[in-house]
Amino acid sequence: MKDIFKEKTILITGGTGSFGKKFTEMLLSRHKPKKVIIFSRDEMKQYEMSKNINGDNVRYFIGDIRDPDRLHRAFNGVNIIIHAAALKIVPTAEYNPFEVVKTNIIGAENVINIAIDNNVEKVIALSTDKAANPINLYGATKLCAEKMFIAANNYSPHGTRFSVVRYGNVLGSRGSVVPFFKECIKSGEIPITDKRMTRFWITLKQGADFVISCLEDMQGGEIFIPKIPSMKILDLAKAIAPKCKIKITGIRPGEKLHEVLITADDARYTEERKDRFITCPGVVFGKNHRFLKKTLPDSFDGYRSDNNTEWLSAGALQKMIQGCD
Repeated sequence: MKDIFKEKTILITGGTGSFGKKFTEMLLSRHKPKKVIIFSRDEMKQYEMSKNINGDNVRYFIGDIRDPDRLHRAFNGVNIIIHAAALKIVPTAEYNPFEVVKTNIIGAENVINIAIDNNVEKVIALSTDKAANPINLYGATKLCAEKMFIAANNYSPHGTRFSVVRYGNVLGSRGSVVPFFKECIKSGEIPITDKRMTRFWITLKQGADFVISCLEDMQGGEIFIPKIPSMKILDLAKAIAPKCKIKITGIRPGEKLHEVLITADDARYTEERKDRFITCPGVVFGKNHRFLKKTLPDSFDGYRSDNNTEWLSAGALQKMIQGCD
């Protein structure tokens, strides 16, 4: 297969995050990009990342996606953008809604408009299972951003293409519950909000691999959803700290019992493949629009973490965690 990154300039917003670091490592080790630009607002994180990831073709660019002028400068000459920047902590979003809107929605609009203005070839935005049937502000802002990135294909006179990747909780990321559970071993007690709770799980490497494959496959307008396993949070806690006492604390505001990656209503717009689902809008986006071959049946009841056909055992989880260390 043709290397779509060869001699291309790739920019990652929020590039100092867990995903950005893993994606950059894989990009540099497997491909031959002309340049990789890490765009983020935290100088210390950039400094720390640059100790391990550096080279003549790596650039660190201080900036905020809320700042259109800075984005114009950063996007000049860029071929491919991976948009990973976002405010993501659910309780923080509930308490600071206006700040989250500024970053996750207005920031997304800035990325879209300035990518078009700079004739960027491809833009793929990272989303979350919380965007499907959202019940918290973070999920609502990510759903809004998804809609904006898909609709952006209507506004691109020079052919800039936009797609979305939506997946679940990431093992090994800074926001993962796994490091928190490991820390709880010291106290001998792990807090669980509800014994029934389930979640989708994916590793950083699997997430980065999936994004790369979607960049190769995208035509514009798709939401790509990987097929990934589920696990009960209670089983996760027992697998990580089997000797710890479990303390039930109750579901927090904005928290779901089970996560959703595809709603039942999206069945008519979604095609199933061996390793993924692809959801496309009902609106046609020019000549590059993907026409689905066979959509899911009307009886499809959604792709949820509680009705999944693939479940993680304690042993499989430990292997995933070891692969993240």
